[in-house]
Amino acid sequence: MSEECCGPADDDTGVDHQADASRPPWWRDPALLPSAVSGLALVAGTALDWSGLGIPGLVLQWLALLAGAWAFVPGAVRRLLRGRLGVGLLMTIAATGAVLLGHVGEAAALAFLFSLAEALEDRAMDRAKEGLRALLALVPGRVRVLRSGEEGLIPAAQLRVGDLLLVGAGERIGTDGVVVEGRSAVDASAVTGESIPVAIGPGDAVPAGAVNGAGTVRIEAAADGRDNSLTQIVALVEQAHARSGERARLADRIARPLVPAVLVVAALVALFGFLVGDPGTWVERALVVLVAASPCALAIAVPVTVISAIGAASKLGVVVKSGEAFERLGTIRCLAIDKTGTLTRNEPTVVDVRVARGCDRDRVLTLAAALEAGSTHPLAAAVTAAAPVPAGSGGFGERRASEVVEDAGHGIAGRVDGVRVRVGGVRWLPPAELQADAEAMAAAGMTVVVVELDGEVAGLLGVRDELRPEAAEAIRMLAEQGIDAVMLTGDDGRTARALAAQAGIAEVRAEQLPADKAAAVQAMLAERPTAMVGDGINDAPALATATVGIAMGVHGSAAAVESADVAFMGHDLRLLPVAFAHARRGRRIMTWNIGLALAIIVVLFPLALFGVLGLAGVVLVHEVAELVVILNGIRAARRPRALSRA
Repeated sequence: MSEECCGPADDDTGVDHQADASRPPWWRDPALLPSAVSGLALVAGTALDWSGLGIPGLVLQWLALLAGAWAFVPGAVRRLLRGRLGVGLLMTIAATGAVLLGHVGEAAALAFLFSLAEALEDRAMDRAKEGLRALLALVPGRVRVLRSGEEGLIPAAQLRVGDLLLVGAGERIGTDGVVVEGRSAVDASAVTGESIPVAIGPGDAVPAGAVNGAGTVRIEAAADGRDNSLTQIVALVEQAHARSGERARLADRIARPLVPAVLVVAALVALFGFLVGDPGTWVERALVVLVAASPCALAIAVPVTVISAIGAASKLGVVVKSGEAFERLGTIRCLAIDKTGTLTRNEPTVVDVRVARGCDRDRVLTLAAALEAGSTHPLAAAVTAAAPVPAGSGGFGERRASEVVEDAGHGIAGRVDGVRVRVGGVRWLPPAELQADAEAMAAAGMTVVVVELDGEVAGLLGVRDELRPEAAEAIRMLAEQGIDAVMLTGDDGRTARALAAQAGIAEVRAEQLPADKAAAVQAMLAERPTAMVGDGINDAPALATATVGIAMGVHGSAAAVESADVAFMGHDLRLLPVAFAHARRGRRIMTWNIGLALAIIVVLFPLALFGVLGLAGVVLVHEVAELVVILNGIRAARRPRALSRA
């Protein structure tokens, strides 16, 4: 079975085209050829043998045995030379023993069925990885760029930050970038899971892999062609394939010691035959026991399900970083959700300004904007956008802040034109004489930002960030699944409660510092599995504390994405209940697979030990069970139903 998700890039596009290629139909798959030859030879040989043509029948049975064994014996020997025991070794020993006992037909049946199961397993794993192949296929082979005033075609992998991409109607975007000229709409559904095309114009960010609409746009590359949001998704999914979850570790813990244990038990059964004077019967039973207790189905019970499920989730723009995270995602009963940038549009706007007596409104805004210009906090963009004079005209764009210190959860401080400036929330900077104004602004659903100049409160900025239109529906969908939502925010309590009421969230914890959010999540964890959703650097401690941390949106801070177990490349909150339901279904499939695999071993072992079933019967039951496990695991590859009303 292949162990890697995809190989290294093999051409100048940076895309593995072998991974891109779709699976051939089963009748043209070369991996199934040994099993096909083995099966046909076995049927023909058995028919000839029953017809009384023993020699030709035996020759065909040997052909069936050798063709089937070719699919797994060399690999089993190589692993054994590296000191690793596997199921293939058990089958090799069983087939060899059957031949030595004169049961060539049964050995051929074992080789055929096991080789077929191995080929089907590899094919199932390939199918499970199609989600990753689909992502890789989103990278265009070549892109048009404008360099030194000349237009040319280059491989997408050769794009560099600052390159100017020329993207025509219907073309895919080669890397993350910002529109610098033209207007259009982009379909990013394959990347973000959000099905509605988004209008774009100068200044708007666009993700790699999105499809341009009817207009032609020029986009400045914000990331290299080999290191953008799409390639990062691929890397994360590859890592997830390699990292096991709780059920995967359970299956491994059972399967790993089971192989040597089966060898020991089989040897003891054979030894018993010599002790009682009937070695022929008991050696044969030892071989049957060897096959009956082999953990074939158990070894693949979880991996095929995890890879299928993670691949399906990635098609929606839900990137799960590990099998363990996927399994935990299916246990969630409480969701702690950040407000700014998660429940809201992340497009805050200054809608009201109040200044203290003797202070100039434009000066307050200009100095605050100059200080906030280097901040990544969502409210910083609102403050800079509200500056009265645009950059390049003597406004804040030509003022440089120095000694800047950003205190996560509080605000930012520094010097601008020799003035000590602090900008932050009302808990950090009390509004002083503007207290009544602050209360009125908060009651109106605004986030109040205090501006302090040289130690004196100079003004208040009222910022409003509207709730996402799908937020209320997402919260309702979560409630239908039995998942309670709790808002955690550093914002003022009145502002937070006003937005929570619109979204349908009953529990609100406002005025939370990053450490407070982490402590709140820790307290929730004591009662039930809790996920945390956020997108800012101040959410990172809570994301790391939660049962599952979920970073929302491609523009979330690097700290948030790094601390999270799951990354949502889009912003549609309805993906949350879809992802939880998908993970629960995956856990059920894993549990069923493990139970079936163990039940087969428990049932077959005594039947084999007491001679009720022979080698051929045990092999048949085992391989049918393995096929059932594979098919059941592949069910997790079904794309979740998502955003039907989007």
